[in-house]
Amino acid sequence: MIIDPIGDLLTRIRNAYMARIVSVKLPYSKLKTDIAKILKKNKYIVDFEITDEWNNKKSILLTLNDVRTTKYVPTFTRISRPGQRIYIWAKDIRKSRDGNGIYIVSTPKWVVTGYEARSLNVGGELLCEVY
Repeated sequence: MIIDPIGDLLTRIRNAYMARIVSVKLPYSKLKTDIAKILKKNKYIVDFEITDEWNNKKSILLTLNDVRTTKYVPTFTRISRPGQRIYIWAKDIRKSRDGNGIYIVSTPKWVVTGYEARSLNVGGELLCEVY
């Protein structure tokens, strides 16, 4: 049983980058799919695909950037944890690493980056930071 599914997602991606593995398989959830869409849009991963398993279970297959060619390993930091939730207003969302990274925010409508949440004037739970 996984206590923190978002932390598990970030740890699996981080470990795969450090081991120079090209693809990672994760258990499916809608929140993880939304985070994967944001990571793909901001070019932290190449692609993701939802696959069906043998027991009517879904999984997400992430294709990562090749570290040998990009020479860059992104850093994934979990901010809001199950033991301590961090909520933030739209006006308090600032640039991540002076514009070199992104915050991923879970708003009442959908999961967006910090830039989009500030422009839409919605706050929410500050899930993680990627830079």
